[in-house]
Amino acid sequence: MSRFGNVAVLAACSLLLAAPARSADAPPAPAPVPDYHPSFGDLMTMAVQPRHIKVGIAGKARNWAYLTYESSELRNAFGRIARTIPAYRGNKLADLFTAGVTPQLDELDAAIKAKDGKAFDAAYGNLTQACNTCHTALEHAFVVIQAPQTSPYSDQDMKAR
Repeated sequence: MSRFGNVAVLAACSLLLAAPARSADAPPAPAPVPDYHPSFGDLMTMAVQPRHIKVGIAGKARNWAYLTYESSELRNAFGRIARTIPAYRGNKLADLFTAGVTPQLDELDAAIKAKDGKAFDAAYGNLTQACNTCHTALEHAFVVIQAPQTSPYSDQDMKAR
């Protein structure tokens, strides 16, 4: 080996020996963050379905103040999903929601604002049917939504005050 070759080998060895000492002082590298992207179904189950249930339960109780809040949250959930997943099975979700759900949400909001129980019941039924129509259009007719029979939210009192 030439003189330069020996120097290069010695330099490489000294770097390898010094590297563990430096890394022992440095904090460990953070674990990689998983690249999680919720599916359309995940978002519907997390954001839309619970709100649909809460609107149904609060509607039975005629809790107009809470319905005003939860109806807005339901509407916003559809908007967030359309921004997160712009297209599903070739359908633009914003367009699908605008055509298939927004009119029923408008009807629901009008009934809530008027504090009209009979109109609310009809609007909630129409909204629920719109959900099922959308599921059929997206080839998920097996996902059938209905008005809640009982509350899964035993920790929340949705009666009107």
